[in-house]
Amino acid sequence: MEDHNQPVDLSKAIIHPLPDERLQKQGITMEVLRLDRIHPVVSGNKWFKLKYHLQEAIQQHKKGIITFGGAWSNHLVATAFACQQAGLACMGIVRGEELPTATLQDARRYGMQLQFVPHHYQYEQEHADYLVVPMGGQNNLGVAGAAEILQSIDRSSYTHIACAMGTGTMMAGLVKASDPHQQVLGISSLKLPAGNNTLHDLVVQQGTNFNICYDYHFGGYARKTNELISFMNDLYTRHQLPTDFVYTGKLLFGLFHMASKGYFGGGSRILVIHSGGLQGNRSLPPGTLTFL
Repeated sequence: MEDHNQPVDLSKAIIHPLPDERLQKQGITMEVLRLDRIHPVVSGNKWFKLKYHLQEAIQQHKKGIITFGGAWSNHLVATAFACQQAGLACMGIVRGEELPTATLQDARRYGMQLQFVPHHYQYEQEHADYLVVPMGGQNNLGVAGAAEILQSIDRSSYTHIACAMGTGTMMAGLVKASDPHQQVLGISSLKLPAGNNTLHDLVVQQGTNFNICYDYHFGGYARKTNELISFMNDLYTRHQLPTDFVYTGKLLFGLFHMASKGYFGGGSRILVIHSGGLQGNRSLPPGTLTFL
């Protein structure tokens, strides 16, 4: 059993190569930065996006943090645990009716007070002694933390840096930290119009060496198909790489499909950011994924 009280260990974010014949025949090298390994709860990009929010709450002598998410939110449970470790109170505002999901039960176990409401604006104003953290850490503090994702590795040889997109906070940080010769490629998990949306507007503030693909949402946020599930199971069988159907499964599916269509030129070297956050998989019926 994993020790959840262990500290975040960035040294566990290994580079995981994907020596896949589907890529090799295109002359493409793909490697995965396994941020999902740094902690069993505050996994992936969550630690980076929360880091400066936690510091800000402590420096401002706030009682705690108030933030937002859904019934299977990676962000909520990671925030709950991180606040517990930092000695901060925390409140989670969950839109919609109360659902007894395993994720929310964990968040409560880590000390998060949950409120189930249709809207949260007035609720925020009533808690001035809490630091408000947007969903997914979507502000300058979250972007600054996400920019540090690339600090622990030598990224200079990569032509592309690829990530999944929910709020766009991580991608904005990657664009901020990337080298000019690199294209940062985001695969949106949301069904959005291309070129005119909040994700693009957030990322473009950090640079222009990026592209966002909106073709692999599989029907919208947290939607899935049998094709996606089959791909995820096959990917794990081939490469022992666990993914989730909300973010990283769509990311890897999109990258392999784009490679098959000639998007990447021969000699391309792609660094894929595994953003962790496998909470959504817990909502699937037993046996749907082979690696749970």
